[in-house]
Amino acid sequence: MDAFYASVEQRDNPELRGKPVAVGGGGRRGVVAAASYEARKFGVRSAMPGYKAKELCPQIIFVRSNFSAYKKASQEIREIFQEYTDLIEPLSLDEAFLDVTENKKGMLSATLIAKEIRERIFEKTKLTASAGISINKFLAKIASDINKPNGQKLIAPEDALEFLEKLPIEKFFGIGKATAEKMHRLDIRTGKDLKSKEKIELARWFGKSGIWYYHIVRAEDNRVVRPHRIRKSVGAENTFFNDLNTVESMVEAIQPIVNKVFERLSAIDRFGRTLTLKIKYKDFSTITRSISFPHEINDLEMMRNECEILIRENIHKGDEVRLLGITASNLTGTFLHGEQLELPFPIEIID
Repeated sequence: MDAFYASVEQRDNPELRGKPVAVGGGGRRGVVAAASYEARKFGVRSAMPGYKAKELCPQIIFVRSNFSAYKKASQEIREIFQEYTDLIEPLSLDEAFLDVTENKKGMLSATLIAKEIRERIFEKTKLTASAGISINKFLAKIASDINKPNGQKLIAPEDALEFLEKLPIEKFFGIGKATAEKMHRLDIRTGKDLKSKEKIELARWFGKSGIWYYHIVRAEDNRVVRPHRIRKSVGAENTFFNDLNTVESMVEAIQPIVNKVFERLSAIDRFGRTLTLKIKYKDFSTITRSISFPHEINDLEMMRNECEILIRENIHKGDEVRLLGITASNLTGTFLHGEQLELPFPIEIID
């Protein structure tokens, strides 16, 4: 979906249409959960501190998140997906993989299916969607961002290798700022540069992730679309380009991570009774600290507050932190739902 949360707010509040809108908090410790395309023109992005968004776009309008409205729209969209296939793997409320190799309508073109689904979504929800069509998850994910908003992109089998060779390394899904910078230092700037490296070199430089990079630049991704999986936990983490060295900077940095976890929990309609904070320090040592409750934590503000408490109780003066993560576990509910996309390496930049 295109700027999903902000688009829902603009749809439901006519006075917001055509204006720069950010869902989230605009205060000193607030964070942008989503930004409309009008706001993005000024450089406003999700996970950005609210005060920074105001500096970039003084006329920006902040609205509080309304997950019940987002969830309702997401359910309507899912119903449309189910008209075409049962092989649906949601990534979050606003994104999913669909395997339409054998589809319920007997259509022979995935491109036409994507076009028709996008049209049906707009008819039903008045929201626009973009799509990526290709031979595997990795390529489809990259393709889905190319013609946003309200567009789609096909990466055909015969075009995949050439496409990846020309692609800037920053555009590879899962390669964040820190990894991209390291690749630049190794003179890896495009897929062609990445492809020129031996597997053993990439493994030495990037560990398990290096093996993954070796395969994806060759368009090799054999992961299937996985519906009907029960999640035991849901989490997100962020490796920072610069180490954090103050409690306040860590409290600020944890907010978009909490937002992402809450979004993923909302997508599967299951919430956890246990929250776990992961801290990786500058020297790569790692600790985890958990807190449990007798009931599920299904309120975003409560989750934010409890994660802030975990930060403040476990960070000490002088600590330098390179990664923070939050996981919700002991999930309630027994329904079968789609599984959050998992890559064989930590995603560095939450977007």
